[in-house]
Amino acid sequence: MTAAGICTLDGLVGLSGFRCIVADPPWPVRQPPREWKTGTANAPLPYRTMTVDEIKAMPVASIAAKSAHIYVWTVNRFVRDTYDVLASWGFTPAMLLTWCKTPMGIGPGRQYASTTEFVLFGWRGPQEREPERIERNWWNWPRGRHSEKPEAFQDIVERVSPGPRIELFARRLRLGWTVWGNEVEANAEGESRAASADTVRRDVGAQPR
Repeated sequence: MTAAGICTLDGLVGLSGFRCIVADPPWPVRQPPREWKTGTANAPLPYRTMTVDEIKAMPVASIAAKSAHIYVWTVNRFVRDTYDVLASWGFTPAMLLTWCKTPMGIGPGRQYASTTEFVLFGWRGPQEREPERIERNWWNWPRGRHSEKPEAFQDIVERVSPGPRIELFARRLRLGWTVWGNEVEANAEGESRAASADTVRRDVGAQPR
């Protein structure tokens, strides 16, 4: 997928009506050094990042239903920008959710180590009564690979937000979701599920391999 394809949601042209959108944008952060105590300079991430303006310019509103929920992953440095992103995409911010990570040694940060990630939840259009109310806005889920998000998060999303659902910048398949992203697992024939129009919109019929 080209940089231009990312900014235009290449492969999703003409698709719309998603009532739940989860996005994990590649914010322009740098990877922390392996040894925090060495003071080594942060390294570039092993994937292409996007500027805040590029993220804001994505035509997410064009794939959303008139009444829809959205969840956008972010980190401490870009929390304020994430509110602007939601506004640019046509959504009203509603609640900041927090993933509290168990500390592992000396983490990134200065006076306070950063051991959290955030999800800004928002909506647009008239809202129906949610099928379930979650009695908290923070969780202590286990860590995965770098930037990998907990499956338990989307379990909660499915309890609160109606379908059809799509995940932008996805890394794997998920039953019942449409997925879009450079890192989505290939199917059995080895064809990329990244952004081709005939594969990106679907109801996943099998569990991820």
